[in-house]
Amino acid sequence: MTSVAASPPADSSALRIPGYRTFLITFMLAMMADNIEHVISYWVAFQKFHSAALGGFAVVSHWLPFLMFSVPVGALNDRFDSRRLIQAGMVLFITASVGWGYFFVTDSLQLWHAMVLLTIHGCAGVLWSTSSQMLLYDIVGAGYLTSAVRLNATARYLGVLVGPGVGSLIMKTLGPTQGIFVNVLFYLPLLLWLMSAPYGRHFRGMTAGPKRAVRGLADIVQTIRDVRELPMVAAMILLAGAASFFIGNSYHAQMPGFAHDLGHGDPGTAYTLLLAADAAGALLAGILLETRGTWLPTEAASAMKLALLWGCSLFTFAFMRSYPAAIAVLFLAGFFELSFSSMTQALVQLNAPDAIRGRVLGLFSMSASGLRAFSGVTVGLLGSVTNTHASLAVSALAFVVVAGLLFLRGRQQGA
Repeated sequence: MTSVAASPPADSSALRIPGYRTFLITFMLAMMADNIEHVISYWVAFQKFHSAALGGFAVVSHWLPFLMFSVPVGALNDRFDSRRLIQAGMVLFITASVGWGYFFVTDSLQLWHAMVLLTIHGCAGVLWSTSSQMLLYDIVGAGYLTSAVRLNATARYLGVLVGPGVGSLIMKTLGPTQGIFVNVLFYLPLLLWLMSAPYGRHFRGMTAGPKRAVRGLADIVQTIRDVRELPMVAAMILLAGAASFFIGNSYHAQMPGFAHDLGHGDPGTAYTLLLAADAAGALLAGILLETRGTWLPTEAASAMKLALLWGCSLFTFAFMRSYPAAIAVLFLAGFFELSFSSMTQALVQLNAPDAIRGRVLGLFSMSASGLRAFSGVTVGLLGSVTNTHASLAVSALAFVVVAGLLFLRGRQQGA
């Protein structure tokens, strides 16, 4: 199973493209703002309601829109300007932040208000994420796409790392009310730049695909049928979906329990360092693959091998009893995760037919992000029945089995 796309030039960093550099910076600011809003809104909502159910709803409302709307949003990208759809996402993000701010100022926040704002935030995410994948191809083209996807994944990790810290600092210095309004400013650079950014299908001189109506569930079914004719794309979507369904990032939520069981010093500090090890491995992967990426070809076989190593790393971590060893294994897990996840997205981007690119990218987003809504069941709920170590081990093993089967099938098809 090999890529059908042309090989990119050896020196193919997307940072060479000025427009992409601007996109990357504004993308990272928006990602940081997304996480700052989580920090402030979750803290205030918890202080007011002390509701575990609301915390659960926050997770569902974040990922369920990806499951329901990714393909329809992709279909919209096949018909309309991706820049405007991203801007619509930014407007929804701003609406959510301003909404939180209003209820903070008036001290009138009710449970249903919080649920509505969390849902708006989730819908903003799917508009932004899916449409950004579409615009990314228009900005850099096929030759630089692998680098651009990898850099975006690295920027996402940076946003996730920096956002909570900046959010906490803002809350301490300005308070949650002023802080949530200040957070709006971080969304504006991307919103304003896209007003006149010279990118999109028509700027590349590409003709639009057939004008197919956006039909919701029927679009999802039809896109699955279309993707079945594209073995590589189908394999990468299945691989990303298996990672999302069985594991996702749900083990992050269980990290305090792992830190406690490792019994090394203060559980809070131990918890922070475990998360930092995972993120540090991902950041190193982004840097090395960007600067020394020629040693790892962008092929389906490479993505599957890296995915297998990720699953094996988490399976190993589940049985760790040594804190230093756990740090090392999580560092490797972060390295492998960014490597395979960015490669799967790049391969889908490179091999998606242009006429239905938006729908295919929407299906990938639905698989890679939307199915995370169920990873809380596979890791979290199973963990409540047994324990978090056993649940993570079982989930990781299930993923390894799926990834292994996909790898073997790919080798058979390539034979």
